[in-house]
Amino acid sequence: MNVVYSGLSAISGPLIFIENAENVSYDEMVEIRLNNNLKRYGRVVEVSKDRVAIQVFEGTTGISLKNTKTRFLGHSMEVSLSKEILGRVFNGVGRPIDGLGDVFIDEKVDINGLPLNPVSRVYPRNYINTGISSIDVLTTLIRGQKLPIFSGFGMPHNELAVQIVKQANISDKEKNFCIVFAAMGVKNDVATYFKTQFEEAGVMDRVTMYVNLSNDPIIERTITPRCALTAAEYLAYKHNMHVLVILTDMTSYCEALREFSSSKEEIPGRKGYPGYLYSDLASLYERAGIIEGVNGSVTQIPILTMPNDDITHPIPDLTGYITEGQIVLDRLLNQKGIYPPIGILPSLSRLMKDGIGAKYTREDHSAVANQLFAAYARVEDARSLASVIGEEELSDIDKEYIVFGNMFELHFINQGFDQNRNILSSLELGWDLLSLLPKNELSRIDEMMLDKYYDNTKAKQRFLLSK
Repeated sequence: MNVVYSGLSAISGPLIFIENAENVSYDEMVEIRLNNNLKRYGRVVEVSKDRVAIQVFEGTTGISLKNTKTRFLGHSMEVSLSKEILGRVFNGVGRPIDGLGDVFIDEKVDINGLPLNPVSRVYPRNYINTGISSIDVLTTLIRGQKLPIFSGFGMPHNELAVQIVKQANISDKEKNFCIVFAAMGVKNDVATYFKTQFEEAGVMDRVTMYVNLSNDPIIERTITPRCALTAAEYLAYKHNMHVLVILTDMTSYCEALREFSSSKEEIPGRKGYPGYLYSDLASLYERAGIIEGVNGSVTQIPILTMPNDDITHPIPDLTGYITEGQIVLDRLLNQKGIYPPIGILPSLSRLMKDGIGAKYTREDHSAVANQLFAAYARVEDARSLASVIGEEELSDIDKEYIVFGNMFELHFINQGFDQNRNILSSLELGWDLLSLLPKNELSRIDEMMLDKYYDNTKAKQRFLLSK
């Protein structure tokens, strides 16, 4: 029988402290009974020789030092799961908030996940189609990958997240695909926007939502991504589903972690974030992957807003070390009215080379992507030169690159919010754009592919005459 402790030694922000508690484990769940007999729950976040710190999920408002009773439950936090979680909306700690009642429980699972043997991991192959040309062709999302989106305040990352949820699908005709969507620190109107968009698009039945609102306790915010990833692992490894996990906004999560660390009076690291921020983020991101002998997979798209668009800020900086590439939203493209404003040159997917090509997409995919990158880099050079000497003084070939760059941004990067392009139409669009350039400029593509796909006449009819 669990011992009940009466009274607290101190209260500090979201933490309560108990002295001389015995046989207590780190991360153990705690039941807290208040004066009015209401219950709250917390977890152990620090154990020292004579004192235990407990993180209270619902906050410490109204908790008394003298009459509060606490009971240690002997297990870590668990989330209740079954396949019925698809189509449902939960709060940040896994409780239903959609008014549809409780979920039938298949099992309760520790939110920290199970340790994976690195040897049992399978190298990610094959891709997830997002319907967005600049992602599918140039920064292809591979099953089992973790590919973050680096955004900034005021940028359309919420719209991009919704579009990915609406359009994403696996490349073959399998039906075992679903999405776990976790929103952290969002306003009520944003949470409503997400849910309404998913319902109107008819995809809510394959989506599980975990929502932590901006007025919810910050402690709940640190739990939300773990609940979402635990649900994703359950669906992937028990029900053999290919699961795409979208986590937005990881900056809100890290801010909550910083505030929580400060309340524990821990020594801060860079910009006040805790020194263990790297390992904490790694404990989330590394839960993506494929396991040998299991047909399912977990793929992650964490979305984070960079303070002051600073890619060297600790959150994007550490995220870049852990993940396998990044998609960077460009403010200048956004100001031009281009959606989605994906900055091509700083974006990359380190695993795309092994999940594209004749076996997965089309034989020319890699060559087209390399040539588009090279050509757009030349565009940036030509624009820089034009800003100094004027566009009229540019060489004829530089002027052609300027035209290519404008058409590339207007027709390839720019894409309607409701426009869903399959991978083949995106590759054809890429060829039409490359065909605006002289054939001898396409040095990244072999002659056989050029003979098959290059068509300058078609390109000029499609872009130049309609300009």
